[in-house]
Amino acid sequence: MVDFSFYCNKKVLVTGHTGFKGAWMCKLLIMAGADVIGYALESPTEPSLFHMCKIAEGMNSIIGDIRDLEHLQRVFEEVQPEIVIHMAAQPLVRESYQNPVYTYETNVLGTVNILECIRLNPCVKSFVNVTTDKVYLNKEWEWGYRENEELNGYDPYSNSKSCSELVTSSYLNAFFREKAVAITTCRAGNVIGGGDFATDRILPDCIRAVEKGENIIVRNPFSTRPYQHVLEPVVAYLMIAQRQYEDKSLAGSYNVGPDEADCWTTGRLVDLFCKEWERQTGQHVEWINQYDGGPHEANFLKLDCSKIKKTFGWKPVWNVEMTMEKIVEWSKCYLEQGDVLLCMEKQIKEYTRV
Repeated sequence: MVDFSFYCNKKVLVTGHTGFKGAWMCKLLIMAGADVIGYALESPTEPSLFHMCKIAEGMNSIIGDIRDLEHLQRVFEEVQPEIVIHMAAQPLVRESYQNPVYTYETNVLGTVNILECIRLNPCVKSFVNVTTDKVYLNKEWEWGYRENEELNGYDPYSNSKSCSELVTSSYLNAFFREKAVAITTCRAGNVIGGGDFATDRILPDCIRAVEKGENIIVRNPFSTRPYQHVLEPVVAYLMIAQRQYEDKSLAGSYNVGPDEADCWTTGRLVDLFCKEWERQTGQHVEWINQYDGGPHEANFLKLDCSKIKKTFGWKPVWNVEMTMEKIVEWSKCYLEQGDVLLCMEKQIKEYTRV
């Protein structure tokens, strides 16, 4: 799917590089020989995958706020990136209810700022804006949303990402139609994997519970989500960035999600975690259904990924069972104070078959 040799010595700027998904992205690019530049706030969690795996040692890590246009412009002028992958965001639904202004500033104005820098720096040939599967107006129907469906996320996080899509479309129409830069937005399903320490996410909640020897608390076991290993969208973003760099006509909007068989309810996913955790560690763990009356979240959400499959021949590599095996493997290594960087590199090699 991806010719990783393409990235050797390419200047790639990744926003949001200190986060969970950003750390996996940057590590893969470093292993591919890219000249990686990151722009983000300090790691949003403690502990942090980015720090524990020493990702910064293989790249140019710049600490900055995506809302700070002046600083971002200086970075672009200095490093002159060829490829930009924009992942900096306030990524949590519940946090967006508590801090809606910050969420909109980061997710909408941040997109404006990155596009403005691209507009002013013709060095950029390929831009991928990472949004979310939650950009769609969710009608709770049982079939997958397609790229031409209506955009109108319900909560401030989802809606801010819908706005990010619209901002990208506006800049594309107003400034980039006649320029060499190729611009794509990617709408990814729920991402899971080793090293995620975020709050209000089901797998990190599972790991924290087993670490404390407690039962896992599940807020909504009946919600259905398109779960996928973090490497699935990360590699898809790199594939699209490469292919549209070579052929601008391939740019557009793409869903990135698992096959329908891997759209699971949260309760079923936690059942799988408990089973895999006991298989690998011998430790029995259970979960409790405990709805906490939190803010509105979608109950049913699937993606139709026909477009990316037809255009690029892309398909998921790891199903949910294999994904859970890798998550438990990494988490067991972490809790036993093993070499988590070595485990991360091993899983990247297994996924990419390098």
